[in-house]
Amino acid sequence: MNDTASAAGTRTARQTATQTAPHTVSKSEQAYAAVKARIVDGTYSPGYRLVLAKIAEDLGVSVVPVREAIRRLEAEGLVKFERNVGATVAGIDPTEYLYTMQTLSIVEGAATALSAPLIGPADVARARAVNAEMRDCLEHFDPVRFTRLNQDFHSVLFEHCPNPHILDLVHRGWNRLASLRSSTFRFVPGRAHDSVDEHEALLRLIESGAGADEIEKAARLHRSATLDAYLAQSNAGSLSAH
Repeated sequence: MNDTASAAGTRTARQTATQTAPHTVSKSEQAYAAVKARIVDGTYSPGYRLVLAKIAEDLGVSVVPVREAIRRLEAEGLVKFERNVGATVAGIDPTEYLYTMQTLSIVEGAATALSAPLIGPADVARARAVNAEMRDCLEHFDPVRFTRLNQDFHSVLFEHCPNPHILDLVHRGWNRLASLRSSTFRFVPGRAHDSVDEHEALLRLIESGAGADEIEKAARLHRSATLDAYLAQSNAGSLSAH
């Protein structure tokens, strides 16, 4: 990054730490939120070296909470440690993207189906309001905001999942995709329009009291469709070779 970008990133990190972390939140949590935000929005791109002392200076904290935050991000798959280099932002190669999306389509479909009987009218209204924001976002497309809203929408549908192990797998899948997701809808913007329509169809299924198998299939195919669009756009060259 150049000096201007670095300075802007520093301000953003400080703002993130301040806005998302009230005084009751630990410094480690503040550092985690700030660094993760910079990875997700692309300020820290794949391969970027995370110098703990510099990050600590940017955030106005000691190195200790930054180290704890980096370890936590490593566990989520967003950071990796390299010999003689240290902590760097992990990238998701096309094959990893394929495997992660395939896995997420299965576990998120299951989580949504298990959640469905516990989703009430207020939850449906909340999800529909988020989807309306996504539809508005299509006119002046902002892929980063759209992706954030997309996660908000799906969170409403799977957050009631009574199986904590499946829910943990869903969260891990979203975290693994976080550093790449902002570019997915940018790469296949046409998919965003279809995604919003599929969201509404999924909500109608839940409202109608459809069976678990039907809801699971709809949620799974919805996720798979994004992967299919990505593969079609990239001609599946490097992915299908593995």
